[in-house]
Amino acid sequence: MNANTRIQWLHKKITLQSYPNAQRLAERFRISHRQAQRDLDYLRRELGAPIEYNNSKKGFFYTKPFVLPLLLTSDNDEMYIREVSTVDSKQELAAEESIIQMQVPYSATIVIKNKLTALELNSYIIAKQPKDRYVCEFHSIEKFMGMLLSLESDFRVVEPYWLRERLLRNAQRVLDNHKESFSDSGESI
Repeated sequence: MNANTRIQWLHKKITLQSYPNAQRLAERFRISHRQAQRDLDYLRRELGAPIEYNNSKKGFFYTKPFVLPLLLTSDNDEMYIREVSTVDSKQELAAEESIIQMQVPYSATIVIKNKLTALELNSYIIAKQPKDRYVCEFHSIEKFMGMLLSLESDFRVVEPYWLRERLLRNAQRVLDNHKESFSDSGESI
């Protein structure tokens, strides 16, 4: 397994408050304890994760909400660490370089009042928060949006803003495309 997969696993376990540690990471991915420690250091230092160790739980936790950033990498993992650490955030990578998006999941907070609807989204939900809020992670924006739009009950996207806006734009486009057919038939929307 590559470093990206291990970082995703750590993030998910920390978000679920299962207090992972270097030993569990090493055992899970059959890597050395030293490599597991480097992964934790990378999550903290390079990605800016607000993680701390809880002595009583013998594992790590987030001190405040955290979402993995969207990172760019070249075709191989070895180039990933070098590029992320040396590319100035204001610079753009050269167009001729082969760039791919890491499979770092997107994250969204959604309000769902209906418990059955929450069960429908169970494969996306990674944490429940107060006031019927659920934290979801997904890799495919289109698939997640399709799932949301297929729900039979109400939901509200709290964050991220861009997901809420994209859903609204798509819904408006569908309504606009059907106004003409409704007016032709005498029906109202």
